[in-house]
This record gives sequence, structure tokens and C-alpha cells, in this order.
Amino acid sequence: MKKFISRLFLLAGLAFLTACSTLDHSTPPTVSSKAQWVVLPFANHTETPLAAGRAEAIAESLLRANGIGKLRRYPASLQQEALFETGERKPFEASLEWARKEGARYALTGSVDEWRYKVGVDGEPAVGIALSIIDVASGETLWSGAGGKSGWSREALSAVAQQLMRRLIQSGLSARQD
Repeated sequence: MKKFISRLFLLAGLAFLTACSTLDHSTPPTVSSKAQWVVLPFANHTETPLAAGRAEAIAESLLRANGIGKLRRYPASLQQEALFETGERKPFEASLEWARKEGARYALTGSVDEWRYKVGVDGEPAVGIALSIIDVASGETLWSGAGGKSGWSREALSAVAQQLMRRLIQSGLSARQD
């Protein structure tokens, strides 16, 4: 009986932990980690200023940690100067054209849909991200994934974002050829 109760508590604990995040993605493409990759601008759909830039920096680090060695980020001259993004696609289109001129094969881009601490006593961090791997030459989306995650009240927002983005990027790169 004690084994049954301890297993029941273990299963309940695991169910509680998995309820804190959601992840959906398409079938991963076969991509080369040795090809030239770029990180293109992310869209910020939140009320948090500069959330997209923070997500881009985390994505760049995670791509490198997952074996993408030839990686560049779009130049600062293409970066939007406004504190709040306007939602225009011009910066994305200009950066995609830049990636083509640079001979990049793949691009990672995305959107930030939530990036905040929840209001309340605990103030848990909450992140929502959508990512896409794009074939630079054609502009075709090869893979896309989206997820949301909330953390505990003492966790950093960037740590929760990194955990979520790690899972997304690993799922997008799982079929890569090296």
C-alpha cells in the first residue's frame, strides 16, 4: 500500500510540473548544422519593451550550444530603433534580403507573445514564444514551433524563456545532419 501511495504522489507531482508548459511543433526538417545560419528579427507582440531582442540573444546562444557554428545575427543597421515595435514586416524583409546576400542557408526567426511576470503575490514569470526555421533562398518555412511556459515565483524570466526556447530549438534541430 505504501508503494502505491508513493507512486501516486510521484505521478501527481509529475503531472503538476508538466502542466506549467505547453509545446507544439511541426515535423523537424533535415538541416545541416555546418551550413551558414542567421538569426533574423523576432516580432514583439507583448507590452514588454525590447522583449524580442532578449529572445533573439537567447536563441543565438542556444543555436551555438546545439552545434550551429556558422551563425550570424542580422546587422544593427537593420535593427528597429523604436522602444516598441510597430509590427511592420519591413525589418524582417530587409534582414531576409541581407541573409540572401550573405549566402546563408537557414534562418531562425520568431515572435514573442508573452514576456512578463504575472501580477499577484507570487509574480511568476511567464513566456510565450513561436519560432520558425526558414530556407533563406526560397523564404519557405521549414519548421515552426510554439510554446508557453510559466515558472516559479523565484525564477528569473530569462531562465524560463531559455528553458522553453531550448526545448523548441532542440525539437527543430532533432533531424539535422552533421
